[in-house]
Amino acid sequence: MESIMSDPMALLVLVGLVSIACQYLAYSINLPAILPLLISGILLGPTFGILDPDALFGDLLFPLVSLSVAIILFEGALTLKFSDIAGHGSMVRNLCTLGALVTWLIAAPAAHYALGMPWQIALLFGAIVTVTGPTVIVPMLRSVRPNAKISNILRWEGIVIDPIGALLAVLVYEYIVATGGAWSHTLMTFGKVLAIGFGLGSLFGYAVGTILRNNWLPHYLRNTAVLTLMLGAYAFSDLLTHESGLLTVTVMGMWIANMKNVEADDILEFKETLSVLLISALFIILAARVQFNAMLAVGWGALVVLVAIIFVARPLSVLLSSPGSGLNRRELAMLSWIAPRGIVAAAVSALFALKLEDLGLAKSEMLVPMVFLVIITTVVLQSLTSKRLAKLLGVQRPAATGVLIFGGGRFARMLATDLIDKGVSVLLADTNWDAMREARMANIPTYYGNPISEHATITMDLSGIGAVLVISPYKQLNPLVAHHFEHVLGKGSVFGLRHASKDDSASRRTSTEYAKKLTLFSEGATYGRLASMVAKGATIKTTGLTESFTLENYEETYGNRAIPLYAIDPGGKFYVHTVEHEFAIKPGWQIISLIAPEEAPDAPVDNPSQAPGALPAG
Repeated sequence: MESIMSDPMALLVLVGLVSIACQYLAYSINLPAILPLLISGILLGPTFGILDPDALFGDLLFPLVSLSVAIILFEGALTLKFSDIAGHGSMVRNLCTLGALVTWLIAAPAAHYALGMPWQIALLFGAIVTVTGPTVIVPMLRSVRPNAKISNILRWEGIVIDPIGALLAVLVYEYIVATGGAWSHTLMTFGKVLAIGFGLGSLFGYAVGTILRNNWLPHYLRNTAVLTLMLGAYAFSDLLTHESGLLTVTVMGMWIANMKNVEADDILEFKETLSVLLISALFIILAARVQFNAMLAVGWGALVVLVAIIFVARPLSVLLSSPGSGLNRRELAMLSWIAPRGIVAAAVSALFALKLEDLGLAKSEMLVPMVFLVIITTVVLQSLTSKRLAKLLGVQRPAATGVLIFGGGRFARMLATDLIDKGVSVLLADTNWDAMREARMANIPTYYGNPISEHATITMDLSGIGAVLVISPYKQLNPLVAHHFEHVLGKGSVFGLRHASKDDSASRRTSTEYAKKLTLFSEGATYGRLASMVAKGATIKTTGLTESFTLENYEETYGNRAIPLYAIDPGGKFYVHTVEHEFAIKPGWQIISLIAPEEAPDAPVDNPSQAPGALPAG
């Protein structure tokens, strides 16, 4: 152990390995990753004394943390589209503005009077704890499964408030630095920081947005170039005016996100790689710097602050934000309880603590342990209790009944439309823009992009989805999508469509595990066959079985022209047609099939009585 502690390279590798292990653990048990990362850092640092970030990085620690926080704030700002605030109801808009202000004005005095923090530090603390964040909200929503209104409000609040809360914290910090803590001091320096931050951020944001809009960069350079330009803007801004860089990159990200005809979603992909290594490692390093004596020095006043934030600030902010929202008391109570703090709060607090300690501000060392206590308390407490509370309040969704279809081809769109007409909730996902445009024109809910990306994880609402149908032409991506969603939704929830017959070489290369999921519709149903049938005029038709029109009559009528897709029983429960199991179709059932025109038979005879995979009741 001593050899590892004395070897910088070994320590760096250890941090990387632990960060990956924490991410995998969080993925496996559906837990916000920040919790195992912070706990691991505390264990490696003050508990066992293995990792000492100050000794390991020396003078590079501050630049490392600064650049990492700049990346986090820029990525968060890229998600802040002003249309989202208006497009998701007054409740989201109010929570991200009035609600954040209420939280700030309650948390700051609580920290000042209960902990003895100077007003400057208390105001900064209050600004930092206004943010929740999608990285902690989304895993909780999957577990709790609140109704659609609550789920949408919490998810979009987390996305929108991240950059708003960060911007508030940056502005408070800039004011502290500019005035030296004296309210009577001139505001000239603060005004200069604002001018440089907003001016340079807007300039760089417009320049990068123009480059992206005109496709002046090859696709493989887009993410790297934007990241490098952002870091350049941060460094240049700090050279012009000390401590203005964070404001500059935040404004830059917001500018790019809101420029017309600039698609920024693909730029967010770089964050997925960085979050696994750089940002994950950052939180282990930050937590390793927290000393137990600093946490103990906070005292019992910390309990008062936690009570003020959880039981006073959040309920009051929800209540004041609710007029005109149409939410009932039970829904407001659920919203009042769920507000875990996340990545932005941890990163910003650690960076500002480093800077304020250099300035010699009294009790600045209390900032990080107090913010970490808020993060750990809110994540653990609300994760353990929210599901039970949602059930008690009667705001939990019933068993998921919706379907996610991966693939936006013509057949997939026809199937989605038919399911929607039957009352089934459907979400269609694809990376093909033309296919998604056609789907949107047909009023099918869509997600444009890779459905297993982090962006999709944060923005796609899966709380009502119970099954996934993989009907796409992407042979390399399909197994990854199937594996991902079987982990998220559980075994038996993913059904795939073959691309070729059993004897085809592509079929033989398919992994055994994924091949077990390729059971959709029938043995002869492949992606190419279905696409060909649709191109030749095949349609999806619903046939009701009665005492006078039985299953035998159905088979005689359609013969080899029909590929059964799914069936609906008299109780409204629907069953996707697959090749592995059988169930008895009786009078009163409906069979939904893809039927070729009479002049163009194009499918082997399929027995509709063979169908497994009962999906939840529609």
